[in-house]
Amino acid sequence: MHFTNLLKIALRAIAANKLRAFLTMLGIIIGVASVITMIAIGEGSKASIQSNISQMGSNMIYINPGADRGPGGARQEASAMQTLKIKDYELLANEAKMVKAISPMVQSGGQFIYGNNNTPSTLYGVSVGYLDVRQLQVEEGEMFDDEDVRLSAKVCVIGRTVANELFPGGEDPVGKVVRFKSIPFRIVGVLKSKGYNTFGMDQDNLVLAPYSTVMKRILAVTHLSNITASALTETYTDEAIEEITTLLRRSHKLRAGIDEDNFTIRSQKEMMEMMNSTANVMTTLLLCVACISLIVGGIGIMNIMFVSVTERTKEIGLRMSVGARGIDILSQFLIEAVLMSITGGIIGVLFGMLITYGITTFAQWPVQIQPWSVMLSFAVCTFTGIFFGWYPAKKAANLDPIEAIRYE
Repeated sequence: MHFTNLLKIALRAIAANKLRAFLTMLGIIIGVASVITMIAIGEGSKASIQSNISQMGSNMIYINPGADRGPGGARQEASAMQTLKIKDYELLANEAKMVKAISPMVQSGGQFIYGNNNTPSTLYGVSVGYLDVRQLQVEEGEMFDDEDVRLSAKVCVIGRTVANELFPGGEDPVGKVVRFKSIPFRIVGVLKSKGYNTFGMDQDNLVLAPYSTVMKRILAVTHLSNITASALTETYTDEAIEEITTLLRRSHKLRAGIDEDNFTIRSQKEMMEMMNSTANVMTTLLLCVACISLIVGGIGIMNIMFVSVTERTKEIGLRMSVGARGIDILSQFLIEAVLMSITGGIIGVLFGMLITYGITTFAQWPVQIQPWSVMLSFAVCTFTGIFFGWYPAKKAANLDPIEAIRYE
């Protein structure tokens, strides 16, 4: 029998039982919509993480005091966390050839006060190079300079959130004096807003000041919390880490093969790989859950096709008695199963796109529909129709014509 005739017969059979066909397709619709939505959420989250890390600087390197872990995983002593000094920063700034920008860091949290207004924030003691490392820009005023660092000047640059909280009336913050732990700081600049990152942290709720000022006037310490640097490019991150390790081991007089590093180096590249790995695992888990709906939908198609074969046993017998071959009967029921599966897939794709649009609009989640997820859904739908429709179709094709005509 010609394929066109088989297709028409299958379409008429589906049209004759519209409600039953739709309920059969419902499992496929839900499964496909779930697959597309889950993949969109996973890929959107991954893209958002990558975007935020790139904004922070994908070539960033963090140098922290203390070894990666104490012996046997024990907590390290306080002295082990004071291994980074100003001389280490100066050594890296002068001799590290694979480093584009570098800044020491010390920090302290507390209330910033201006007049009757106050706001909690974190004071970061850094150098001028911190702007390049973190890819920050001064929108109003200017950044403090190396002379301010040398003199331990009481100046600062504030983030947009701090500016809005302390100056709610829209007053220009530049030149004003705020207090932090009874120490006055003159505002010399306001940073350009960067908004919230993927982890929900406000990147504008910060205050930058010369590291020498924070170390001497606020914390009264001689060690650094950490050193932040950026490699020449992301490609050279590993080479930069090796160079920094060599310089710090020499500075700390650590013996090769005997003494372990008393510092820890991490990079944004490692963080990105870790986050991508986590996002991939979560996407895979969500995808597996969504695929269960496809399997349930396939089983529903198989059940309905068995019912259809039983209901149309006499029709099958008549067709075979007038010359229809077994392959024609098999093709007829197989086409019917695949049509229901693919139609359910198309409706599922539309529902999946509507759901992802709703998630973006109302929940403000980052989503990203992948073309390959749509193609995968269609491929799975076709496979589901063939796989779960084959056995009922085969059963119909193997019916004895005489027995089929006699069937009541």
